[in-house]
Amino acid sequence: MSTEPVPAASASDPGDAVDAILSATGVSKIFGGLVAVDSVDFKIPRGAIVSIIGPNGAGKTTFFNMLTGLYKSDRGRVEFDGVNITNERPDIITKLGVARTFQNIRLFGTMSALENVMVGQHARMRSGLFGSIFRPPWTRREEVDVREKAEETLKYVGLRPALMHQMSVNLSYGDQRRIEIARALASEPKLLLLDEPTAGMNPEESARLTAFMRKLRDERALTILLIEHDMKVVMGVSEQITVLDHGEKIAEGSPQEVRHNERVVEAYLGSREARAVQAED
Repeated sequence: MSTEPVPAASASDPGDAVDAILSATGVSKIFGGLVAVDSVDFKIPRGAIVSIIGPNGAGKTTFFNMLTGLYKSDRGRVEFDGVNITNERPDIITKLGVARTFQNIRLFGTMSALENVMVGQHARMRSGLFGSIFRPPWTRREEVDVREKAEETLKYVGLRPALMHQMSVNLSYGDQRRIEIARALASEPKLLLLDEPTAGMNPEESARLTAFMRKLRDERALTILLIEHDMKVVMGVSEQITVLDHGEKIAEGSPQEVRHNERVVEAYLGSREARAVQAED
């Protein structure tokens, strides 16, 4: 793992006033002849709730996947909390404090809700191969602690205790979303990435999740980055919004600034999202 410190910003660096928990500089991803992400610069202020938006095919999920190690970037640099994580393995990035959910829920369907969340704590467990085979007392104590913490985390995200031992595949879509977020929280992240967290939710469920994101930030001192198509959610929860189009960053700023940006309106022109953005005025 590369652990070189991030060089101090110069006095002339326009971003030097930002305490960025994550920064990407000139990040690009090319699939064959297709430039999916094109030299994107991006910073996430520590303790903020930040959104990435853009039309379908804009490169949002590809960018997410590079930040979390699922894709290797072709150019550029990514730094997290003072460490260069460019093209690191996903497990190493998780141990450093980055967790994520997926647009399409990726739970272990034949495992219970509780077991799914226990798996999420793997990055913080001390037991290795020796402990798993010989099961000394300290390993057994750790397993009890992991189970108790998983139960507490599921309660925190709002899953009813009666459902904790049910196979996740048998639970409702909303409950599966709760389990996935709980599993991400179980790794004790500093930065939580949410990919389309309100997809498939009705307005009431989306509103509850929006409130829960604020709760996570305030109570657990988390920084949150989300990809989201629901403009009501984006405009209601974000302190900073970055807009991608055809892999290029075309705008960045507060919800008010982005809402009135001509390039953003043009990129969304005629779409449901554009009408939602304009309806907020």
